Amino acid sequence: MALECILVYETEMPVPFTVGNTSAIPKGSILTLSDPMTVAITTGDTDVVAGIAAEEKIASDGKTKIAVYRRGIFKGFAGAGGVVAGNALITDTATGAANELAAADINSENIVGRALETALDTESFLFELMPFTVNLA
Repeated sequence: MALECILVYETEMPVPFTVGNTSAIPKGSILTLSDPMTVAITTGDTDVVAGIAAEEKIASDGKTKIAVYRRGIFKGFAGAGGVVAGNALITDTATGAANELAAADINSENIVGRALETALDTESFLFELMPFTVNLA
């Protein structure tokens, strides 16, 4: 996988989440959340984001826990349309490359964080990781 997020400033320690033994997850991957407190690599636009993988997970290594950052300042990569400093961010996996981030649409429900710099498509930029979900419907 390419375009993994890179931790720049650690503001909170990572926390353990459950992960499937057969999953392969590169360090820095944006992770989606499922029940119960389980993560996998994001696969679509506007996924519910758990956080960012703090470590690599090798497929079928017997591990079923992975450390996940829920807060911090990261270097990420802009998806289609780029981002502007201050934009709320969503995943852009379905329409862009894995781990790309895009400016959130009006009424977006699953926010990854906030852009701290402006960037064009595929450019790197700093962002604040702060995943949250609101139910607007």
